Amino acid sequence: MRTWRRRLDQALTLQPGEGPAVIAGLSLFYLLFTGYFMLRPVRETMGVAGGIDNLQWLFTGTFIATLMCLPLFGWLVSKVRRRHILPWTYGFFASNLMLFAVLFAAQPDDLWTARAFYIWLSVFNLLSISLAWSVLADVFTTEQGKRLFGLLAAGASCGGLSGPIIGTLLVAPLGHAGLVVVAAACLLGSVAACAYLQRWRERRPLPAAVAHPTSRPLGGNPFAGATAVLRSPYLLGIALFVVLLASVSTFLYFEQARIVSEAFTDRTRQTQVFGLIDTVVQALAILTQVFFTGRLARRMGVGILLVAVPLMMAVGFIGLALAPVLGLFVVVMVVRRAGEYALVRPGREMLFTVLPAEDKYKAKSFIDTVVYRAGDALSGWLKRGLDLLADHPQLAMSMGAVLALAWAIVGTWLGRRQQAEESTGAQNKLPPPI
Repeated sequence: MRTWRRRLDQALTLQPGEGPAVIAGLSLFYLLFTGYFMLRPVRETMGVAGGIDNLQWLFTGTFIATLMCLPLFGWLVSKVRRRHILPWTYGFFASNLMLFAVLFAAQPDDLWTARAFYIWLSVFNLLSISLAWSVLADVFTTEQGKRLFGLLAAGASCGGLSGPIIGTLLVAPLGHAGLVVVAAACLLGSVAACAYLQRWRERRPLPAAVAHPTSRPLGGNPFAGATAVLRSPYLLGIALFVVLLASVSTFLYFEQARIVSEAFTDRTRQTQVFGLIDTVVQALAILTQVFFTGRLARRMGVGILLVAVPLMMAVGFIGLALAPVLGLFVVVMVVRRAGEYALVRPGREMLFTVLPAEDKYKAKSFIDTVVYRAGDALSGWLKRGLDLLADHPQLAMSMGAVLALAWAIVGTWLGRRQQAEESTGAQNKLPPPI
């Protein structure tokens, strides 16, 4: 038994004592993403219900809602203990879900409820996931992040795999209201997993954790995240990387909505189709996260995680510009999303492990929410303008290739900067010469 356990630890690149923390981190992401991916197909159905020509308005509404919510989150981060930030935030979101469950049960076909849910889930998605990664960046060291973040991201993909399956099976008997209630229960379960993970780190405090204990509020003002980004070239680079990521995603998302709305008219059928696409994406991502992401990061650096997918997307967009067929589009979409979950997202989160605690929560949440949704909104209007200029998707796909190449260039620069920051931090921790 010990031999098999040792082999498993070696396969997963675990160090002694890390097993309980990894299980807690996997559970945190699994429950969070199971609940979210149960609701994601519902969101897509609600977006299609308002008309695909109006999606850019939903993206703009999401950006405005994010701008309104982030100062409240910044105030919470400044005033409460770090160990309470995630439980309080997720508890608030769970209460929101229960309200939507009541609205869906009372008025299942109300268009304004559908639009409100679409915007709410889009804000919840980025803020809740960003906050979970903030906790992990706070709990684990940079070295542990390189080894473990890919594995922990597999918990998100497992949730992303089971969530659509559960949603597809339960949407008919429970309806959209029932799915929302189940998702709220999953969200509360992730709070318990986070509490265990934080207790694990408190029993094994790092020097940085001793200097900035989780029992102490971070202080500062609600807008400190935005000002920190504007002052730091490194954080500005991450922000630009996120804008380009969001732009590439939006171009493909609009095409997905158009194709599915033309092929399927029934809401339940649309939800099932979106769920099936999510299932394929997550299954592919899990294999990469468990066996390849950590090894690539340790042997080739964070840069390879940030550059591989953008380069593949540039090739994919060029292919779609030359032959915009359904089969090729599905392949490009699956590669983009699976690659983001397995490579880009863990690599992006590793960039924050070299930063101080305040930036891990405030600057990170600003980039992951306001900056990301700003990229969504701007690229949504850009995509709509390109569609109006030309009925053929060739123009939009060519622009997508340009954005993907710029995305790869920024990822290369960030990988080098992260390595330099890590080396500087390691030198600062060395004892002074005798």
